[in-house]
Amino acid sequence: MAKSSKPATFRPDGITAPLRQLTFRRIWLASVLANLGALIRSVGAAWAMTQMTSSADKVALVQTALMLPVMLISMPAGAIADMHDRRIVALVSVGVALTGAAALTILAWVGLLTPNLLLISCFVVGTGMALMDPAWQSSVSEQVPPETLPAAVALNSISYNVARSVGPAMGGIVVVTAGVVASFALNTLLYIPLLVALFLWKRVSEPSRLPPERLSRAIVSGVRYIINSPSIKIVLLRSMVLGVIGGGIIALMPLVARDLLQGSAQIYGIILSAFGLGAVVGALNITTIRKRMSGESAIRACALSMSGAITAVALSDAPVLTAVALFLAGAVWMIAWAIFNIGVQLSAPRWVAGRSLAAYQAAGSGGIAVGSWGWGYLADVTGVQTALLISACLMLGSPVLGVWLRMPRISAREQDAEMLADPEVRLELSGRSGPLVVEIEYRVEQENARAFHKVMQDVQLFRQRNGAYGWSIARDIADPELWTERYHCPTWLDYLRQRNRSTQSERDLDRQAAGFHKGPVPIRVRRMLERPFGSLRRKEDEFNRAVKEAVHGQGLIRS
Repeated sequence: MAKSSKPATFRPDGITAPLRQLTFRRIWLASVLANLGALIRSVGAAWAMTQMTSSADKVALVQTALMLPVMLISMPAGAIADMHDRRIVALVSVGVALTGAAALTILAWVGLLTPNLLLISCFVVGTGMALMDPAWQSSVSEQVPPETLPAAVALNSISYNVARSVGPAMGGIVVVTAGVVASFALNTLLYIPLLVALFLWKRVSEPSRLPPERLSRAIVSGVRYIINSPSIKIVLLRSMVLGVIGGGIIALMPLVARDLLQGSAQIYGIILSAFGLGAVVGALNITTIRKRMSGESAIRACALSMSGAITAVALSDAPVLTAVALFLAGAVWMIAWAIFNIGVQLSAPRWVAGRSLAAYQAAGSGGIAVGSWGWGYLADVTGVQTALLISACLMLGSPVLGVWLRMPRISAREQDAEMLADPEVRLELSGRSGPLVVEIEYRVEQENARAFHKVMQDVQLFRQRNGAYGWSIARDIADPELWTERYHCPTWLDYLRQRNRSTQSERDLDRQAAGFHKGPVPIRVRRMLERPFGSLRRKEDEFNRAVKEAVHGQGLIRS
């Protein structure tokens, strides 16, 4: 009797697992088309610039114009994504990119396109996508189960590189057969499916019982979180270095096709496709690589492989050899960026996910933008081949950074902890009352003093990244078992946010610190208002006070 075949087992960490979710699948497929159009436009823009000017730095500035907005507005974009409905933010962002693409098409069609107008239009398109990325990336966790999040991150990388594997070649064909105007028009049309997919997304938001922060305060909160998060800081610094050093191969690729290979726009499209196809292969193997290698080992291997590939591109005058080298470069380039991306996604809690991803994109894209300009300038001075060889040498030495900035080990995303009840209040407070001073008293046996102090250094980091400032821990010299933790929050509302931003691991760390407390008396917590009268202000009170001060020259009036 024949054995019945067993049904295939569903693997939640498999690369295709997130595509089982309708919303993610719909937006992902639309993003592939949008990326395809963007890459076709990139070929047209880069080639149009080579036809308008012979300056290498002008050609490289096309890449800079597309990437610079990410560096400049990523943090505000991330704050907006965290503060508002991410679906609406994404819709508006794609609308901005579509407007820039349409303007570029019209300018080229009527014959008014100049190098500066080309760069401005690319900057507008880049601005739209810089606004879009934090909203889309940080919303992925809302569309897929937690166990499939790493695969979803890898698929997002694949969506760009699936397009890159065919888009540049298509772009080269479109430019050769129909001209640059057709490439710009096609880009404009291919943004429309993404608008439709985002419109159809029925996002279920979880309204917070606390009002959103102001934009300026939200940006400060994001920066503060990153500064006090060692794992995210390391990822940002390493990604910036990779962008600066490795950005040359991307920015100078039009010149590789034109000067080193003596080719046309079609050759440029083909070698770009080789890079993109390699990136797809690299992204498809992210899950396997993460299982077999640590983050640090993988980044080192990618840097060494990238160095060899860039060297081969610099020395090759055969399109086939250049394409093979770029295939390898694309694979390891994508693996490195996917590892960085996953590291940030898994390290950041939901309340700051958009800002953390925005900072990552700003670091990487800013590195690429600055590197592109630098490599273009160097190519003008020394030649394309020499510039690429210098890039390869720097890439070869970049793993040394791991001695000081070792990639963190991250296996699962930080889980948000349950909301805490508001503390008892007997003083009339408004959300803007403050500053608030918090003092927490622990009684710790003297033999546990060093261990307790070590734990409190980690407590300091998570208090500060969630909103506290002026943190300190002090030991009573007359009663050595008595320790006092002290910190400030700007307002009462900021304190309520700070209490409820903790992840489960941070809440566990808080309990670990509390575990050192001994004695029948529980831990004592004091919450004190630093300005108990002057902090209860309303806008009209401030206006009236300003008027009185101006007329009568009086001092501050306390409410």
